[in-house]
Amino acid sequence: MKVWKAIMSVWWEAGKMNKLLSANFMRLKKDRFFWLCMGAMLIYAVVYMLNGCRQATVDLSEYNYSIDKYYFQFAISIGAFCALFSSMFFGTEYSDGTIRNKIIVGHTRMNIYIANLITTFTATLLMMSVWLIGALVAVPALGVWEMGTLNLLVYLLIAVMFVAAFSSIFTFVNMLSANKAVTVAVCLLLFLGLLIFSGMLYNALCEPEMASGVIMTANGIKMADPTPNPKYISGMTREIYDFMVDFLPAGQGLKMWQLEIANPLRMLASSVFITVLTTVGGIFAFKRKNIK
Repeated sequence: MKVWKAIMSVWWEAGKMNKLLSANFMRLKKDRFFWLCMGAMLIYAVVYMLNGCRQATVDLSEYNYSIDKYYFQFAISIGAFCALFSSMFFGTEYSDGTIRNKIIVGHTRMNIYIANLITTFTATLLMMSVWLIGALVAVPALGVWEMGTLNLLVYLLIAVMFVAAFSSIFTFVNMLSANKAVTVAVCLLLFLGLLIFSGMLYNALCEPEMASGVIMTANGIKMADPTPNPKYISGMTREIYDFMVDFLPAGQGLKMWQLEIANPLRMLASSVFITVLTTVGGIFAFKRKNIK
């Protein structure tokens, strides 16, 4: 009897979750800002990739251009689209009384939170998919991926997982902030902060161990002998910097853009950790939030 009651309880909660998701997706289909983001991603992809094709055609050097160089440009901007969409889409749920009404009709706060997280994640994945499809316009000029099918799949899996991390972070903010303007500002500033911080760490890692200056001689300008670069990061500090770039979703995007993913398992584990931590913490805080 207890097992049967447990099964019925799970079935009942699943049914209520489906209703929440259906309502969110019906609203998503009609949301103008979502379709604006989709259109922006498509135009961005096509224009950027065609510019890459033009660059490959004009450049007469022996540099070998491939689609790999341009295909993952979305990785440094998808977080911004996730932040904007989620805050705009869910930013009015408090002021419109939507969340209060959902609770009144019997939906649990945990189901409401998870449904919003799934909606944000799905919408952001659709935006990313639009880029991936639109970017195929460069295949006739640049060819297919030189990295191979397996590496391409690994890159895409990492992208899906750091999109999940971004979605969980911004859902956390959206579900705890009752003011739409504040929510939009916090989400965008949070993304920019993560991107700038990751960029600072990444740039520090890119400093060469040895640096060469230039000297003026009677015969003109010559390169000086290499000397140790004081800005070079080494030892444990370098390990920490590298870990932080792999850990943060914005840092993963930077490395993907530069085709420098060396620790895919660490990136995947980091995204899972961030997603679980922010989701559990968000549900815990949302359950205790006073909803007027």
